[in-house]
Amino acid sequence: QVQLKESGGGLVQAGGSLRLSCAASGRTFGGYAMGWFRQVPGKERDFVAAISWGASNTGYADSVKGRFTISRDNAENTVYLQMNSLKPEDTALYFCAARSAFGISAYYTAALQYNYWGQGTQVTVSS
Repeated sequence: QVQLKESGGGLVQAGGSLRLSCAASGRTFGGYAMGWFRQVPGKERDFVAAISWGASNTGYADSVKGRFTISRDNAENTVYLQMNSLKPEDTALYFCAARSAFGISAYYTAALQYNYWGQGTQVTVSS
């Protein structure tokens, strides 16, 4: 129903910035809450950021608060993750995710709450 494709990952030095994008096809982002997760080998897929359908509410993992910003452009069917002040511990494969929203203000922080996933984009932060 919804296909997601991440882009914008790459190699960056500590303290630098990257902006990840997640483009949707098949259906628009209208009516969907969105999230970003990240995963490293041998580790659980961790919550990073989430945004409600109407973009009025956002949530962040404590580890990225103040550094990362999630946003969305429903007209472009795209969700973004602006990552500033990157640290080596931010190195991971980053996934975007979507799910039908319970109202325009709801957002979700658990991977199991999402049913559409992209393939991931690699972010590597060097020290």
